[in-house]
Amino acid sequence: MRSFRYLVVGGGMTGDAVCNGIRDADPEGSIGLVGEEPVAPYKRPPLTKGLWKGGDESKIWRNVEQHGAELVLGRRIASIDPVARTAVEYAWERLVLATGGSPRRLPDAGSGVVYYRTLEDYRRVRALSDDGARFLVVGGGFIGSEIAAALRSQGRDVTMIFPEPGIGWRTFPPDLSRFVTDYYREQGVDVRSETFFESAEGYDAVVAGLGIVPRTELAEAAGLEVADGIVVDDRGRAEGQEHVFAAGDVANFPMPALGKTGRVEHEDHANTHGRVVGANAGGADQPYEHLPFFYSDLFDLGYEAVGEVDSRNETVELWLEPNRKGVVAYVDEKRRPRGFLLWNVWDKVEAARGLIAAGATVGEETLRGLAG
Repeated sequence: MRSFRYLVVGGGMTGDAVCNGIRDADPEGSIGLVGEEPVAPYKRPPLTKGLWKGGDESKIWRNVEQHGAELVLGRRIASIDPVARTAVEYAWERLVLATGGSPRRLPDAGSGVVYYRTLEDYRRVRALSDDGARFLVVGGGFIGSEIAAALRSQGRDVTMIFPEPGIGWRTFPPDLSRFVTDYYREQGVDVRSETFFESAEGYDAVVAGLGIVPRTELAEAAGLEVADGIVVDDRGRAEGQEHVFAAGDVANFPMPALGKTGRVEHEDHANTHGRVVGANAGGADQPYEHLPFFYSDLFDLGYEAVGEVDSRNETVELWLEPNRKGVVAYVDEKRRPRGFLLWNVWDKVEAARGLIAAGATVGEETLRGLAG
């Protein structure tokens, strides 16, 4: 049985960040990283962003050699034993689960749908695009909106369907969602809102972006606490465990600035949470207090967002140019900010974080300070 001081299960961005964090705290302890994909860790955002704009695929790799982990690729860990500190044929002293999530799937859709998430998915869809395929994109959220824009930017015929009234409906205020939906139509995307997938007839390829389900099977089978992810404390330690940690998409973690726990599925969280949890596995004992942000490109529109960006919340809005440049604050019943949408407003995430942490009432002047 092969032994490691640290065993990291998951070969994505989070797994790589965990290894870097371990090295921050322990320069010498042996690290094993086991990932199901056949390739080393890479950056995921370029799969719907930069690579479609001429970005170099060779630039997406995460330089894992820097932290000296032994990579075991194309391999799935079937079980873990927190008492014996084993994972099938591996023994470990500290275990970090960075298993991420699996794409949600369409019921009865057959095997031809690409559930867009991996480099392999990008290469498959890119080849279809280069061959001039007609695409049906299912999903109007984060991934669906980005891949629809990317494909249309290549001159492809793109039809986009989703059950909500507009693109980004769960994130954007209703008026902004309607604007973005109309804007996509102006860009040549055939947007069909309030529409469910029934058939791929008439299309060469179907690409689905429906979010993910956290991969908690290993944790559940091992008796770890699971509730929309693996429940962890502010050090990333699994509930009731001394030597088992979880990080990234799969972790349900405390968010002190919002007074709640939850999961986050974006790049910033993968990098920051992964690194802090890795350091804590190495003995750092550092609380994770970071409030993650995310960003998106929608043709020539773009935004950064931080905190609880949920269209069910009340909002306070300031638009320097209607639907083109402005700030949306998502507020509670006392008009205290829970999150900010910075629409074509850049480099203000840290200031927005500070406003959320301060918990003071926000109004137009506050938002003007962010938008200016």
